[in-house]
Amino acid sequence: MVVYNFKKIQIVPPASDFVDIILTRTQRKTPTVIHPTYAISRIRAFYMRKVKFTQQTCQEKLSQIIDDFPRLDDIHPFYADLINILYDKDHYKLALGQINTARALIDNIAKDYVRMIKYGDTLYRCKQLKRAALGRICTLLKKNKSSLDYLEEVRKHLSRLPSIDPNTRTLLVTGFPNVGKSSFMNKVTRADVDVQPYAFTTKALYVGHMDYKYLRWQVIDTPGILDHPLEERNTIEMQAVTALAHLQASVLFFMDISEQCGFTIEKQLSLFANIRPLFANKPLLFVCNKIDQMPYMNLPQHHRDMIENAVSTSNAKMFTMSNHSEVNVSDVKNYACDELLNHRVSTKVKGKKVSDVLNRLTVAMPVARDGVVREVSIPESVLKAKENGLAPRKTQKQKMNENGGAGVYSMDYTEHYEGMLKNNEWRHDVMPEIWNGKNVADFIDPDILARLEQLEREEEAADANAEMDQEEDIVSDLDEDDKATLRAIRDKKAVMVSEHRQAKNKNRSSIPRKFQRRTLDGYKESLEAVGVDSSNVHHAAAKAAKRSGDDEARGRKRNRAEADMEDVDMGDGDGDEDMGRGRSKSRGASASRAGSRGRSQSMVAPRSESGFRDEAMQATSMKIMKKQQRKMNKMARGGEADRHATPKLAKWQNTGKRGNGSTNSR
Repeated sequence: MVVYNFKKIQIVPPASDFVDIILTRTQRKTPTVIHPTYAISRIRAFYMRKVKFTQQTCQEKLSQIIDDFPRLDDIHPFYADLINILYDKDHYKLALGQINTARALIDNIAKDYVRMIKYGDTLYRCKQLKRAALGRICTLLKKNKSSLDYLEEVRKHLSRLPSIDPNTRTLLVTGFPNVGKSSFMNKVTRADVDVQPYAFTTKALYVGHMDYKYLRWQVIDTPGILDHPLEERNTIEMQAVTALAHLQASVLFFMDISEQCGFTIEKQLSLFANIRPLFANKPLLFVCNKIDQMPYMNLPQHHRDMIENAVSTSNAKMFTMSNHSEVNVSDVKNYACDELLNHRVSTKVKGKKVSDVLNRLTVAMPVARDGVVREVSIPESVLKAKENGLAPRKTQKQKMNENGGAGVYSMDYTEHYEGMLKNNEWRHDVMPEIWNGKNVADFIDPDILARLEQLEREEEAADANAEMDQEEDIVSDLDEDDKATLRAIRDKKAVMVSEHRQAKNKNRSSIPRKFQRRTLDGYKESLEAVGVDSSNVHHAAAKAAKRSGDDEARGRKRNRAEADMEDVDMGDGDGDEDMGRGRSKSRGASASRAGSRGRSQSMVAPRSESGFRDEAMQATSMKIMKKQQRKMNKMARGGEADRHATPKLAKWQNTGKRGNGSTNSR
C-alpha cells in the first residue's frame, strides 16, 4: 500500500538565500588562503576545487528539490487531478522543468570554467576565472526566483493536505452545502470538523477515521457542490468532484428535505441526476437528512414521488436520518460499510487474480464411514443428575462470568486439596505447604519462645566455662608471678582497647599540642625516658618564672633582643666561656626560628642543598629534576603552574576569513 506523505518535502529557499547558502558553504568547506610560495599548478588546483565544490553543492540542492516533489505520472490519479486543480499541472511541471534546466546549465558552466582554469598562467587570471564562474552560477539561480517561490508555496499547501489513502476502505459524503455532511462525520468518527449554519463552511477535503468490524475506515467530508455545469465549478467544488471520480468508496449523498439549507428539493434532485455518472460501480446511499425538522411522511406527495423515483433509477438505498436526534445514524454507517465490503469482495472475485488463487485451494468434504445411524450419546451420570434435579458442574469460565468477569474473579486453587487432608478446613490456611497431611502451621510449637530462652542460657554458661578452661590451658605451665603478670597485661590491654574505642566514637576534634596542659615533672620524665639529662630544667624554669614576675612588676613586655640576651644565663657557669656559649646557642635558635623570614640567612643552608645525604645524592636529584622539566621547556612553560594559553595558529592562518558582517560585499 502506497502512503503519500507530502510533509517530508524539504523547504525550498528563495533565490537570494539559495545564493548565500551556496557561497557560504563554499567558503567554509574549501581552503581560503594562497601563499606566495605556491606553484602555479597548486594555485590552479586551488581555484578548480572551489568551482567544482560550488557546482556539486548546487547539484545536491536542486536534485533534492526535484526528487522531493511528486511526479504526476507516478502517483495515484486522485492526487494527480487534485494537484492539477489546486496548482495547475502545466505551471507545476514548468517550474520543476526550469529547476532541472538550471541544474544542467550549472554543470556546463562549471565544466567550461574548470577547463579554462586548468590553463591559467597567473594567480590573478585563475582568481578572475573563479569569480566569473561563481558569478554566472549565482546569476542563473537568481533568474529562477519565480520558480523557487512558486514551488515553496506548493510545498506549504501540499504539507497541509490530509493524508488520504486512495486504496483503503472509504466512506465519501457529498451533497449540497449545509445539508449535514460535517455533522454526520463528527458523529461517526473522532474528527472535529467545523460546523456552522451557513453554506461552504467546509472548503477543503477533511478526513476522519473510525473502526467497524475490527477494521479501520476513513470517512472523507467533501465541500458542497452546486448545481451548474462542470466547467463553471470553482476549485472548492472540483475537489469533491475529483474525490467522487477517483476513489473507490461507498458514496453517501445527503439531501436536506426540510430545505433549511437554502436549496429546494428539486435543485437537490437535479444535482443528484447531474453527478450520477460519478456514482457508477460504487455502493450508493441516498440519505434524507433533518427529519427532526421535517418528517419524511409530512412531505408533499409529489416530492416523495420524485425522491423515490430518483432512488429507484439509480439503484441506491434510501435512508431517513437526523444528526440532531441521532436517528438512524448508526444504521446508515453500518449499511454503507457492509455494502462496501461486499462490493470489494465481488470486485476481487471478478478480477483475474481469483483463478490463480482457486487452483491452490482445496475444500475437504467428509465421507461417511458406513451406513450406521449414530445417535447423540449422553453419559449416565449426567442423565442421573438431570433426573435428580442437580445442577451440572460449572466451568471456571461460568464462575468467572458470575463473579465479576475477567480481572475481578480469582479462581480457588485449593479445590483439588479436598480428600488429601484430615480436615477439609485446612485447605484455606494461610500457608498450605502440605506434608504428610499437615501444613507448616501444624508444626509450630506454642512453647518455642520459652525453649529458645532456656537454650540461650545454656549456651552462655557453656561459653563461660569454655573460656575459663581455655585460660587455664594457656597458663597451666606458668608460675604464680608469671600468671599475675599475664592477667595484668590482659587487663591493661582490655582497658586500652576500650579507651581507644570510646575516643574513636567521640565526635570531636583533637586538642592542639600548644593547648594541652603539661607539667614540669611530666616533661622531665619524658626527657629522662629518651636519655636526656633533665637536671638543668628546674633552674631554667625558675629563671623564666623570675623574668616573667619582674616584667609584670615593671609593667612592660620584653622584646626579642632582651629575651635572647637573658637566655645566655641559662648555663651553670658565669664566665666568658659560658657567655659565649650562650650567645651561640641563642643565635642558632634565632636563626632556626627566623630563617624563613629573612633573618640570619647566611647561617641556613640553601633549599637546593638541604635534605641530601651527600653531594652525589644532590647531583642525582638535580639530574632527575631537569629531566622532568624537559617536557615543560618544550611547551615554553615557566613551571608546573604555568597555564598561559598561546595561540594555536599563526597570524597568516587566521586571515582571509569572513566575519559576521553583511554579505553584500560579494
